[in-house]
Amino acid sequence: MDHRDILTRFKNGDLGREQAAALLTGAHPDSAAGDAPLTTAVAPARAAVSQPPPARALTTAPAGGGPPDPADGYAITALYGRFPDADGLDAFWHTAVLGGRDAGRRTSGSLEGAGDFDAVFFGLTPQDAALMDPQERLLLEVLWQTLETAGCTGARLDTLTAADGEPRAVGVYVAHDPVGRAVAAQAPAGDAPAAGVTLPARLSTLLDLRGPGHCVGGGRAAFLVALHQALSALRAGECGAALVGAVGLRPGPDRRHPEGGEGGEGVGAVLLRPLAAARAAGDTVHAVVRATAVAHPGRRARDAAADRLARRALAAAGVTAAGVGLRETETTVAATTGGTGAATGLAALVRAVLQLRHGTLLPAPGDSSAAPWARAHEESGRELPRRATVAVRPTAGSTAAHVLLEEPPRRGPGPITAGPAAASGELVLLSAPTPEHLAATARRLADRVLPANTAQDGTQHGRRRLAALARELRLGRAVRECRLAVVARDDGELGAALRAFADARAGADARAGAGDRDGADARAGAGDGDGADDQDGAGDRDGAGAGGARGSVRCADLRGAQGPGVLFGELPETRAYLAALWRGHRLDALARLWLAGVDVTAAGTAGAAPVLPLPTSALLRRPLREAGCPATDGPTPS
Repeated sequence: MDHRDILTRFKNGDLGREQAAALLTGAHPDSAAGDAPLTTAVAPARAAVSQPPPARALTTAPAGGGPPDPADGYAITALYGRFPDADGLDAFWHTAVLGGRDAGRRTSGSLEGAGDFDAVFFGLTPQDAALMDPQERLLLEVLWQTLETAGCTGARLDTLTAADGEPRAVGVYVAHDPVGRAVAAQAPAGDAPAAGVTLPARLSTLLDLRGPGHCVGGGRAAFLVALHQALSALRAGECGAALVGAVGLRPGPDRRHPEGGEGGEGVGAVLLRPLAAARAAGDTVHAVVRATAVAHPGRRARDAAADRLARRALAAAGVTAAGVGLRETETTVAATTGGTGAATGLAALVRAVLQLRHGTLLPAPGDSSAAPWARAHEESGRELPRRATVAVRPTAGSTAAHVLLEEPPRRGPGPITAGPAAASGELVLLSAPTPEHLAATARRLADRVLPANTAQDGTQHGRRRLAALARELRLGRAVRECRLAVVARDDGELGAALRAFADARAGADARAGAGDRDGADARAGAGDGDGADDQDGAGDRDGAGAGGARGSVRCADLRGAQGPGVLFGELPETRAYLAALWRGHRLDALARLWLAGVDVTAAGTAGAAPVLPLPTSALLRRPLREAGCPATDGPTPS
């Protein structure tokens, strides 16, 4: 073997760096026949879930055209999902860990509450919502929740820019099964919506997103195809981040998907951005997408087409098959969720990301327990990151796809906030589309982040923790019409204030009754001259320099307000004024402006700080009748 052959094999991934160097220097002439440059310390091979794809010669070079991918890949900065018996990823992981022999009992499960929807939250009438395809409603919810999980529905959105500097440049890519089944019979002639196709535009309009969008319909690989397209848009600089979602619902009473297999259901999404940008912004990085490959098989056998894509993706990332410790496919997913149609690739990716996050290999079908996932090592002993592939083979007329994932780079623990914490307290701002939503979100935040038994912590650390939470709510949440402001000195004080507010709201609703919500709204704090009131009756509206007595909640309902309010936030003079108020810690003035309709959030964002994961806003889902009229059932908080 001459030097050219050695270099060619090294480039294609057949030889590791150490082997190639040894061959070029003549140190180990007998190793030319070796084909395993890496030693992988993983759990013993038990099933397809924990076995890497077969090592093959990588003869296909990365597809040409367009700028190359960043060397460090693309970060998954948020992911969110709902599956049968698993409303959320923590529940999904718990179910998958306990899967194994019992997983087959779930393969025909359905999503709980899939027919319910919170139309008000998204600015829709119940009639409009009822005419939407159920898949579109589910995707709308999940895409929003994914953005909120990443802290990107508020002021932070403006930092996501395209190559030309356009802010709020977020692409929206969705995958779905055939649409329109649920509404075609009810919609009047000419009124049936182009469900699914409208979703990128609908969400982009709702959030003022200014990136590209596309729908991928049908096929088990549809989500991975959408992800591949989203990366192309990121690579071209068309957007600064991309939302990629998928939904699969059972098509009818036969409970089977057109591609075969028992019908399961699932919906979810991920948010992607270049890894370097994500780390600089302090985003949470759940996993890194190193390479993708997508193609139609033509007349080739399915296995041959899938193998070709595996070689292409590995070559594009400069990784050999021996360095991959996990392979997720449509087969492994079926044991957990059943055949989820267009969401099959999503479920496989979620399984892979969670295994990377926990460093644990899920039990294979028929097995009883999960196993620790040890990292691979080079022959020199250097530790390599855990890697996984997500692959969906083609079916008749559909596409095959292959994705290579890697665990995120390690980084030391950072500070929970990037600025000094004030001993006098922090201003916490919250908003929602209705008073009901505001109370439900306040209670959710208190219950999940601020436990009732949290002792008040007046130390500098406790104040910094509160400052981080207040900052995240300002940066990461959309500004809505019903608003709340409270100043607190620590977690315990804030939790007590939010619970008191939620309890008072519930009491007002109970006294007013279901037919007198307007009166409850007025009593909840929408009735004085500037649209604000003291929720708990503390009364000291000017006290403590904090917009009312410290620890008291003031709120306002601005749904009927006309015009921009007392200040026009787009003027540079206004932004400078608000920034000066934040620098001076003028919490009373800021609270009053917030409750009077001014967006004070973006002005208090100077300096870098890591994203703080928080619970998503409460959705108050209600059943929707097929005929397009709202049901009378009460809302179900979610």
